[in-house]
Order: sequence, then C-alpha cells, then structure tokens
Amino acid sequence: MEKRAQGMSLQQRKDDLPEILRRFEQENMQKVAAEKYRCHFHLMAPVGWLNDPNGLSYFGDRYHVFFQYSPFAVNGGMKLWGHYTSKDLVQYKYEGAPFLPDETYDKDGVFSGSAIVWKDKMYLFYTGNVEEEGDHDYIHSGRGANVIRVISEDGEHFSAKQCILTNADYPAECTNQVRDPKLFQMTDGTFRMVLGAWLQDDKGAVLLYSSTDLEHFTFEQLYTTEKAFGYMWECPDIFALDGHRILAMCPQGVPSEAEQYQNIYQSGYFIETEETRTVDASFIEWDMGFDFYAPQTFETPAGRRILIGWAGVPDAEYSSNPTNEGWQHSLTVPRELRYHNGKIYQLPIRELGQLRKKEILPEKESYVLDNGCGELIFDGIAASSSAAICVQIGTGCSLSYEKGLVTLQFTDDSGAGRGKRVARCEAVHKIQILMDVSILEIYINDGEIVMTSRIFFPEKDATVRFLGQAEMIQAWQL
Repeated sequence: MEKRAQGMSLQQRKDDLPEILRRFEQENMQKVAAEKYRCHFHLMAPVGWLNDPNGLSYFGDRYHVFFQYSPFAVNGGMKLWGHYTSKDLVQYKYEGAPFLPDETYDKDGVFSGSAIVWKDKMYLFYTGNVEEEGDHDYIHSGRGANVIRVISEDGEHFSAKQCILTNADYPAECTNQVRDPKLFQMTDGTFRMVLGAWLQDDKGAVLLYSSTDLEHFTFEQLYTTEKAFGYMWECPDIFALDGHRILAMCPQGVPSEAEQYQNIYQSGYFIETEETRTVDASFIEWDMGFDFYAPQTFETPAGRRILIGWAGVPDAEYSSNPTNEGWQHSLTVPRELRYHNGKIYQLPIRELGQLRKKEILPEKESYVLDNGCGELIFDGIAASSSAAICVQIGTGCSLSYEKGLVTLQFTDDSGAGRGKRVARCEAVHKIQILMDVSILEIYINDGEIVMTSRIFFPEKDATVRFLGQAEMIQAWQL
C-alpha cells in the first residue's frame, strides 16, 4: 500500500487517497489494537508509524493533538498528519488524517508543525517537504522546505493550504534543511514563529520571524551558539514559564558524553537571558531515558504549560517495537511544567489520576501490575549520595541510585537492545513510575529528572520490587 500511495499523482492523492486510507485503517485497526504491546493510555497511531506530536492546542472546547503519521509503513514512509481530540487529555477520539502530501509544495511529506488560536480560528503551520530529482545531497541542494498554513473554524474542517514561506525566505547562511514551524503570540498581540535550521557551516540554529496577521512574516534574527552545538536544531519552541523565557529544541550531532547527551540525538532547552537572547548558557536535557524526542508545549485555558513528546528517537540502534504488530511508537503522557531551582520540573498532568482503578497491595514485598499497566509512588526515600536504592522492574530492568547517580539499565531482552542511561542527582527522595504495557515513564523528585523508555516484557503482567527505605509506597492498577 505504501508503494501504491507513493506512486499516485497529486490529483489522485487529492481524490482517492483519503478514502483508501480510511478503508485501510478500518480494515487493520481492530487487529492492531489487539496486539500484545499496544499501550492502554498512551497515544499511538491507529496503524503504522507515529513520531512527532504536532499542532498541540485547545480550540472549540477540546484539546487537539496532531501527530506525524505513516499509516502504510510500520518503519516510516509517506508522512501525513493524524489527529486526536480530547475533552480532558485522558480519553481521546481519533479524527482521521486531515493533511496529506497532495500539493507541489508538500508532495514529499507533511512534516512537523504547530497550531495557534486567534480570533476564534485555529491556524496550523507545517513544513511541506519537496525533494527534487537529480544528483542532490538534500542538505545543500535538492530540498524545498516550505512553510504551509491551514485555517480551521471548528477544528474539524480545514481550509485549502497556503504556502507562505519558501527557501528564498530564509537567511543565506541556511542550508535546505529548515523545518518545524512553532508559533506563539507576544504580549503586544503580535506573533512570532521559530524554525529549526542547519547552517552552511554545519551549525544548528533557530530562525525567528514576526507577523501581525499570521500570513506575512518578516525575518527578525537567528539564534545559534558561538561554537557549534550540533549541526541541526529540530523542533524549536519558545515560551515563557514562571517569568523565565525558554528556548527549546532538538540538536542533532552533539557528541555523547558519559552522563549527558547519551542518545544519538538530544532534546532539551536553554533558559534565555531576555536582554541579550543568548543561547550560550547551559543546555538542559528534558529526559534522560532512552526514548524521548521532538517535544512540543502549549498552554491550557487555565494557564498551565503542558509538554508532550515522542517516546522514540530517530535512527536509534535499538528497537522501538520488536514484534511485527503493524504499528510503532507512541507519545508520552502530557506533562505539566514548572520552573524550580534553575530548571524545569515535569510531572504527569493531574487528570491522569482518573486512570487509577484500584490500589495494589504488596505480595511478598512485590507489586504485580496486571497487563503491565500501573502507577507506583515511592515517597520519603532515604537516599542521599551515600545511600543506595533499587527498583526492579521485571527480571531484566532496574532503576538504581548510588553515589549520586541514577541508573536505568536493561540486562535482558525486555530492553530490545537498550543498555544503560544515567543521570546525576544529589539525592533521591521520591520516585513515581508510570507503566503502560510497553512504555515506562519515571519521574524522580517530583520531576527534577525524567527517564522514558520502551520496555517489552515476554509475560503479560509486570512485577515491581522496591529495595530500600521509603516512608510511603503507593501502587495503583491503571
């Protein structure tokens, strides 16, 4: 089916592909939903491949979560946008795939982007990918990176696409690798858009544009570092949090170190100096686990800043779904952000408490999570830099703390090729774990450190054991 879709003319994609996709989903969704490693409360594509979250917003009394989607190819292929809506960020409804690569300016992929609400309309922006035929490296030549705009008055129906920026609108120091528009509104009512970029001298950068009407944009400035910090900065985001201005992005090409930048590509943020807008300060990683990339944030009507990430990493050497189940990847749960002690803390949104079904009582000092789904909280832990603790998850996964270092480690096939990730921490007093069949999200010290990983138990249930001292242990079936 992937080959057939790729071979269609643009007119055929407009006329025929929506119905072909709808039927394909209907024919395969039930089978895929019943597969062993499908998650229960993490968002996944109905079939096929999922990666970046896109267009996160609240509009028309609903939350909207769009996502990068390759329905016909479990390992990624033709890029579309899928769409979920929710009243509470707990229960979701799949709304279909509204954006397909069916125009000359997005014919090779509907790439990542964002949404912004203005004057009772939702404005969506994404990168339309174009790859020219010929002898090109698609970095310095051969690639069109167009910013596309679509408008919706109800969150269900969408206007015709409009191409508002092309390669000619980017600074001359940029290569053809420019993408991932993220929009935000200033306090004076004007708008800003950031784009991730790869510069000609192999430095990552973020481009900043301004607008008063969300149609015409003017280049304002380029953010980068004096010394190259990776060659490409993907998925940029700028937002204010508790009086601090945050510049987030995903740098590619940063060399790995023993205690940081351990994945092939990174994801994190700078805390900007408002006066100089410098980005030569310390880069702080969002997540120290194996599987986290391309996060996007948005603000709720109540003013909470929420982050959702892709629970995966491009080009990873380990598997994200080691069985042939017809799907791959999920998003993280929504996380609420707060600024504390010079960094951003992340915690699962409070609404997820609705998922708690019953409290789990220990069995021989272990906690059995039926169907591999549950939440555990270990609070009041006696773990300074000189004390050791360990949480055993199944037979081959452990979370340990010793000598100031948190370690998440796999020693069997449940890691599907994952080994060890570490994070420096002065003390551990609280651990919160969310498990959802084949994904593990760990929050340490109320979100001071977060570690996300896919996990694949051979058995149906999961057994968790805590080795250490804690004042309170709570566990729930989810």
